[in-house]
Amino acid sequence: MHGAGNDFILFDNRALKLNNEELTQLAPAICNRKFGVGSDGIIALQFDETKKADLVMSYKNPDGSDAGMCGNGARCFSRYAVTLGSPDRFTFRVHDKIYEAEVEDDNVIISFPLSTKVIEKSIANEAILDIYTNTEHIVCPMIVEELEQSDQLIKKGRLLRNHKEFYPKGTNVNFISGIESDKLCLQTYERGVEDLTLACGTGAIASAIGWHFLQHGKSGNFFYEVKVKGGTLYVHFSFDDKKAHYHNIKLEGPISFVYSGEYYY
Repeated sequence: MHGAGNDFILFDNRALKLNNEELTQLAPAICNRKFGVGSDGIIALQFDETKKADLVMSYKNPDGSDAGMCGNGARCFSRYAVTLGSPDRFTFRVHDKIYEAEVEDDNVIISFPLSTKVIEKSIANEAILDIYTNTEHIVCPMIVEELEQSDQLIKKGRLLRNHKEFYPKGTNVNFISGIESDKLCLQTYERGVEDLTLACGTGAIASAIGWHFLQHGKSGNFFYEVKVKGGTLYVHFSFDDKKAHYHNIKLEGPISFVYSGEYYY
């Protein structure tokens, strides 16, 4: 499946019951685009034995590492769950956080249990915004022409992603350029993929919040359109300028089924 070009391998882990170590070992093999299937990550679906949510989404990066959250992966996971019999609205857990999914055919909205703020920093002589979206992200403002220079973005993304300021976890790096007050372009260098991806859901959230912040946005409810290489994502949020906090955060966008098959584990 893919969400705006962010592609994932999903499987039903309710009967397989692969544990965390087995998922960690599986990811690099199956995500390899030459010797495996190829994807930006794997997602295992299972019941939540803690009963805190309806389902659990277990996500692994292509290198086998954990991510705090994957927004586009969550949207694909939610649509996949419906094909397995889930209702159109349900809850799912990622690590210790509970998310809500709303599936409208191939359009999926994820509500994030998240209140966040923007932290201004200077890293490697670069003015950046540090914005946590249940996983680590920084936002780098650029002019639109710079977003087309993929080699330079990869070089800069790798430098910032591995900077000592973010040790030991590292961070995801979002390069943005504003189009209108509520529209922006985005390219993301993703940790774990170690390259630019066609879309990043949690990166889109961080970028929309960052663009609002850069415009000295006031309190209110907002809806942002984020254009990525793989399509368009939409971010909803509320902002309280007295507390300088962003909340009521939702990620919306399309998903697509590409194919199904068997993998000889």
